[in-house]
Amino acid sequence: MPTSRPLLFALLPLFASCQVFESQPGDAGSAEQTRLQGELSQADGQLLLRPCQEQRRFVIEDAGATDIMAEATELLAGGSGPLFADVRGSLAASQQNGVDGQLNLARIYRLQHEGRGCDDPNFKRSTLHASGQEPGWSVTVGAGGLMLERQGQAAQALPFLEERLPEGRLNLTSEANGQRLELWVAPQRCVDPMSGAVQHLAAELRLNGEVLRGCGYYGGARSD
Repeated sequence: MPTSRPLLFALLPLFASCQVFESQPGDAGSAEQTRLQGELSQADGQLLLRPCQEQRRFVIEDAGATDIMAEATELLAGGSGPLFADVRGSLAASQQNGVDGQLNLARIYRLQHEGRGCDDPNFKRSTLHASGQEPGWSVTVGAGGLMLERQGQAAQALPFLEERLPEGRLNLTSEANGQRLELWVAPQRCVDPMSGAVQHLAAELRLNGEVLRGCGYYGGARSD
């Protein structure tokens, strides 16, 4: 049966973050997994991850059948600049020369060229971020509330209710400051049509009767 939990706060603080953190596992299957953010590159038919603010490099083994090789190859071929990756997996030793270990990949949260990547100040304390295009919108969620941003309008901090639904779906609602907001997210590969960024959540924002679609990902404060 779905459960809901109120999070009644007035303001969403501006966040500060680091980019690598250990998971807080809820089951034995994720006990040794780590979420990492960093730069993804390709060499000799392999993918390498260099975590943010580090020089270490880990060769990626796609243990979770995420199809990261195909995803990353397309983005690396079609974009300029470094490819940012936000992933989860378990670290292990590697016999391969020139690397510092192996990442047995279990999940992709994001692959993107654009955006702040390693320099995102909101990542560590946010639980969810969703955004879309035409018109541009974004929702950032944290323990202090929900921040709604729309193109050409002032940002608004709102209280909200969160409902967890079957199959990993979430519904967030808010009625404050003259806004009627519903945000629905579901685990599903989602591609931003303008930037090509790949994210692990599909998102739908219903705002005062208007329906806006986009993609999303869990922030660093969520252990899912």
